[in-house]
Amino acid sequence: MLSCNVSDRTRSNPGLTTEQVRINRQKYGVNVLSRQEKDPWWKLYLEKFEDPVIRILAIAAVVSLGIGFVEGEYAESIGIILAIILATTLAFVNEYRANQEFELLNQVGDDTRVRTIRDGNCTTVPRKELVVDDLVFVEQGQEIPADGELLEAISLLIDQSKITGESEPVQKYAMDDTARPTPQETYSPYNLYRSTLVDRGRGMMRVTAVGDQTEIGCLATAVATVEAGENTPLNQQLEKLSQLIGVVGLFFAASIFTALLLRGFLSGQLLLNAQQSYFFALLVVSVLIALIPIWLPVLYDGLTLLGRNVKVPTFLAEGGTAGSLKMVAAGALLLLLGVGVGSSFELLPPAGQSWLPKPVADALLQSFMVAVTIIVVAVPEGLAMSVTLSLAYSMRKMAASNNLVRRMHACETIGAATTICSDKTGTLTQNQMRVAYANFPCLKAKKESDRDFAGGLVAEAIAVNSTADLERRPEQPSRVLGNITEGALLLWLESQEINYVPYRENFQFTYQTLFSAEKKYMSTLGNSAMLGGEAIHLKGAPEVLLDYCSHILTQEGEIPLADIEPILRALHTFQERGMRTLGFAYETLPENLIEPDLETLHHRLTWLGFVAIADPLRAEVPSAIKACLRAGINVKVVTGDCGETALEIARQIGLWQGNEADPYAHMTGKAFRKLSDEAAKEAVKSLKVLSRAVPLDKLRLVQLLQDNGEVVGVTGDGTNDAAALKQARVGLAMGSGTAIAKDASDIILLNDSFQSIVNAIIWGRSLYKNIQRFILFQLTINVVALGIAFLGPFIGVELPLTVTQMLWVNLIMDTFAALALATEPPHEEVIKESPRPPEAFIISPEMTKNILVSGLSFLVFLVGFLRYLLQDGRISDRELTIFFATFVFLQFWNLFNARCLGLTQSALAGLMENQAFLAIAATIFLGQILIVQFGGSVFRTVPLSGLDWLVIIAGTSIVLWLGELWRWAKRTNSPLGGRG
Repeated sequence: MLSCNVSDRTRSNPGLTTEQVRINRQKYGVNVLSRQEKDPWWKLYLEKFEDPVIRILAIAAVVSLGIGFVEGEYAESIGIILAIILATTLAFVNEYRANQEFELLNQVGDDTRVRTIRDGNCTTVPRKELVVDDLVFVEQGQEIPADGELLEAISLLIDQSKITGESEPVQKYAMDDTARPTPQETYSPYNLYRSTLVDRGRGMMRVTAVGDQTEIGCLATAVATVEAGENTPLNQQLEKLSQLIGVVGLFFAASIFTALLLRGFLSGQLLLNAQQSYFFALLVVSVLIALIPIWLPVLYDGLTLLGRNVKVPTFLAEGGTAGSLKMVAAGALLLLLGVGVGSSFELLPPAGQSWLPKPVADALLQSFMVAVTIIVVAVPEGLAMSVTLSLAYSMRKMAASNNLVRRMHACETIGAATTICSDKTGTLTQNQMRVAYANFPCLKAKKESDRDFAGGLVAEAIAVNSTADLERRPEQPSRVLGNITEGALLLWLESQEINYVPYRENFQFTYQTLFSAEKKYMSTLGNSAMLGGEAIHLKGAPEVLLDYCSHILTQEGEIPLADIEPILRALHTFQERGMRTLGFAYETLPENLIEPDLETLHHRLTWLGFVAIADPLRAEVPSAIKACLRAGINVKVVTGDCGETALEIARQIGLWQGNEADPYAHMTGKAFRKLSDEAAKEAVKSLKVLSRAVPLDKLRLVQLLQDNGEVVGVTGDGTNDAAALKQARVGLAMGSGTAIAKDASDIILLNDSFQSIVNAIIWGRSLYKNIQRFILFQLTINVVALGIAFLGPFIGVELPLTVTQMLWVNLIMDTFAALALATEPPHEEVIKESPRPPEAFIISPEMTKNILVSGLSFLVFLVGFLRYLLQDGRISDRELTIFFATFVFLQFWNLFNARCLGLTQSALAGLMENQAFLAIAATIFLGQILIVQFGGSVFRTVPLSGLDWLVIIAGTSIVLWLGELWRWAKRTNSPLGGRG
């Protein structure tokens, strides 16, 4: 049986019996926090098909399959389906792996054993087996396993930062302690709460709540009910892009379909009599009605893009298979009714005459195929691939730089952040108290012997008035065991190359009173080796100790303390800076004095000096905050600490200048809660520091900022931060944070470094640029391909590019380009740019200009080239092969130009850093030559000579050299000296 150190008042309590444990477990539940129910893997996989680009690809695949069924050609359909499967699978696998890593990172120690009393015996049980009314022993360094009320407390200090956010431990008292204060705090001084830590002392509690009924369990439940952030900025932009692609594709498809048929009818190649015209019109109208679920939503998208506020019909809004089947049935019904009416009124061709001549039927099907091909060409299959590859690539690279991304789209969303709401303790600061300033006048003594005595006396005063210790390990910094404030004093001695242990061992302890909130000091009585007899050392609130000091130990020795005002002013200076001050005093005493206190010492204390203690900033934070501000990202500090401390931290990180005129620049949580939502929405625009904030204040702040159109990132490490982490567009939890905080986050900073956020922003912005580069490249191809397909029939070439050639251009180059541009490494210059407006379209004005100039230039050249090839009235297979090769190599060289979007550097700069780009460019280059040389009838090509290839490759490379010349000119005129 284990030995249990209990007092007389608890020794008589035998604890619960086995039967009582069983009953209470059934009545109150188990001591396990409910995990948020996870969706099965297959459901997570299906969610990837909700991506807007994947949806439009799926429509293109269905239409392509239908045409393939008629023609017996499925290559295009298979290509699109493979693109869909590859993009969705890659996205799913990366997120699934990240969440598996997270589960391993975030395991909860439910099997940790705790000491309790059951059946009259002291024993240990796994934490998860505790029940209400169990008696549990708690001691220094232990995590409280459940909520409970204290039955016994001996010098018990609890670190409640995981639920309050405040780093300073709080004193706890037993329920029947006559000295306990009247509870006015949110968290009772005689209750303990699950997941808080015993900083010092020991005690015994009776469990009052387990599992989800605990305080932290209720917070976890509240977090689970918080809706995650809205649709990501990237998804919103891709949704708009999908709408635009759909509208443009449908417009060109309808135009080309109409143009091809009109050309046939006007040229006399297609002939219909009156009855055949009736059936032709009936068939076209019926098919249009059947296809309403496809083309009408695109029409409404077009009106939306034009800024028209239109209401979508109910049957379209509901969507689904049922709505599509209704329209197909309506089209079929119209066709049957039309045939019936036509038969009754002799509107159909008579028996023996074809209702639709074969040339017209073939032309109709061929025109429809070309129209569908145009739609397929308009849809960039590689876009979904590019987005997924960019996200996956960034996800892996960010993990290598201590950013564990749990949700893939967070890679990009962090790059769009306009505001970061940061916790203070543990995020901006180290959550490690350190002595920032020490004022001991005696240490300035002129004689070495006096300095040695003064140093020894200060060391003794600190060493004996402390219950903390330092754990020393070879080649590692010392670690504080016990109270972090007392540990800070020991670390200060260590920094002065003083070992506290001998001073503590050489002091013969007689009596010690621990620090209390009422007395505001602690004292230690004993035989002092430094003072040579009985002495008392006191440590505590300087203002309290100074009232009882008659002398001060200076560099000249012990002299009367005539004026305490200079000391009070110095103290006030540090307190205004948010530091905690501790004073030290001593007195030699007559022997056999028992339990002295300040009242019995008759104001004869000697003032030794004071220290100012602060929670130091993380070393990288000021530069990281500066980088965020330079990047146009607002930073707001939200903390449970007092205003002075919060403002001092804000000053140190460069966020607070001290001359802010705006009354809302600094607010307390209490004042913030009093504001109406309308007033608060205005206040948060200029808010820099929110002090004395509770979790709901931080959550409200995030919600109001998002209502103002901000893309908000939230950092935090405690359970009190979890709701805001989940509400934000991007939640960034510290790796050392609580399980609930990490579970609510999108990204986990494994090294707890704010600099990792800056790195994540660089990756996020670069990722967005990579996606834009691919869109620029692909849409330039699409503009040219659509223009050629549209104009070809009108200049005498019905199919300048065959469907199979388009497959190569549209799918192979598309996918390869996605691979090439998705892996472009990040450029540091992006951090110097302002965040893009959340509502800004993914196709920027610069991209639009580039697409139109490049695309139309290519189109004019290629149309002119076709006209040149047609100057003898016919065009041979060899000429069409040269045209095809020229078309592809124009795009090949433009791939290098697309790589430089937003930059003025050479397209050849840093190529060796992106081996994937080089490999893919070589694959496209060689692939085009092989297709032409060996494609034959499948690709409608004939082999070309070496001279032909030399002329084509050299001639089309002018695209790259013109781009290089333009970038050189821009570099030369740039005040940045060549940086993009």
